[in-house]
Amino acid sequence: MSRYHGSSSAGRAIAIVADIMALILGLWILMYLLDANRANDLVRFVHDAANWLAGWSRDLFTFDEAWARVVAGYGLAALVYLFVGHAIANRLGHR
Repeated sequence: MSRYHGSSSAGRAIAIVADIMALILGLWILMYLLDANRANDLVRFVHDAANWLAGWSRDLFTFDEAWARVVAGYGLAALVYLFVGHAIANRLGHR
């Protein structure tokens, strides 16, 4: 049984899109922290997608350590997409 049982298809779709966006951002954070090979096509794709998704939050924080900027900037974007996406999905389910 789905968490959004009885909710609209649009609500489920919004929740899924928010989850995918957060997954891409989280995957980039993990790849960055593990020093993934940026010449790899998958790493490049995830990095490009994460850059686009976190364009508004990417340079929001000015920590001295690069890893802290990546975690904070991309992590904030992931949390916002999850929170907003699931809030909208829940709202659409309660008509």
